[in-house]
Amino acid sequence: MSSHSQAATRPLGVGILGAGPVTQAIHLPSLARLRDILEVRHIMDVDATVAESVAARVGANHSTSMDALLGDPDVDIVAICSPHQFHADQVIAACRAGKKAVLCEKPFAMSGEEAARISAVSEETGVPIIVGAMHTFDPGWLAAEANWGDLPQNVHTIRSSIVLPPNARFEDFATEIITRPAGGTPDYSDVEVIKNALRGGIMGLAIHDLPLVRRFTPDFEDLEILQARHVSPFGYVISLRSGDRIIELRAAMNKTWKPEWVFEAISDDAALRVDFTPSYVQAGSAVATITRGTGTRNATGTTYGPFEHNGYEGEWRELAQLALGTKQPPSAENLINDLTFAIAIADATVDEAAAEHTQHANSHAGAHS
Repeated sequence: MSSHSQAATRPLGVGILGAGPVTQAIHLPSLARLRDILEVRHIMDVDATVAESVAARVGANHSTSMDALLGDPDVDIVAICSPHQFHADQVIAACRAGKKAVLCEKPFAMSGEEAARISAVSEETGVPIIVGAMHTFDPGWLAAEANWGDLPQNVHTIRSSIVLPPNARFEDFATEIITRPAGGTPDYSDVEVIKNALRGGIMGLAIHDLPLVRRFTPDFEDLEILQARHVSPFGYVISLRSGDRIIELRAAMNKTWKPEWVFEAISDDAALRVDFTPSYVQAGSAVATITRGTGTRNATGTTYGPFEHNGYEGEWRELAQLALGTKQPPSAENLINDLTFAIAIADATVDEAAAEHTQHANSHAGAHS
């Protein structure tokens, strides 16, 4: 066998920046199922012990510096799984290092300016970037998209409902850890704590489904918040209007072990419901049901799924195709619009919650004067 044909079949090399829970519980098991096309070759983490032990599980090199990973010639694809404040700089560095494709966990930037910088560099270097919004790569969602017809034009209500068992990772993300008094519970009478919790909820949890919501509200310049409420310990109820469409975002963590993750889009004569497997669950794909003739006795429903793989595996399959040049990369503009949409909702929600909090505090003070 010539060395050339051998190189052609060698799996693409993956380097991962950040070896925390997402890498260990989600990416490594997904990659283990795709060994014929992808191979983990380098793990970087600022904690040398973590980098070494996680790399040892997959027989990869390890380091504590981004430069070491980006300089590794065996790394073709870079996955950025570090804390979100580092995402933008690391995406840009990976593009500049001449890698073949980049996966960045969400949110891939924390501001519109950062997002624009990323997209400029991606365009200039020609390196495709995808954001790890795993639901958009789920075969159940993709089947719905292929079959929903004119639903996006006619929809009046879009809903994302998430019920999860208590999960420290989401709570830490939502309260950004620093706002939490040492050893105590957050003080929910403090408006800053409420604002951080809501922003964290949107940028940490709702963001999984906001790219799906945006497929049904492409023009979101006129967002109007109807209600924004923080649900303790961690959750939210947010209703907003975009043009003639109502968007409902709900999340709750309660003591159940019956997680539920549902996306719905409803028009007068059709409805879509997608049941996703919860985050951190390595189960099969989402199941999508499209019902037509809703409200009539002869309504018909068609179900798609479950399929063999989930969105986590789907995003890696897509990365391999992008790195090999066998698929067109997603437009950077689309990624920017998804992010801008999330930030716009987060900003408007936080403002509304702060205004409501002040109003409540004032009326409360008035009652006692």
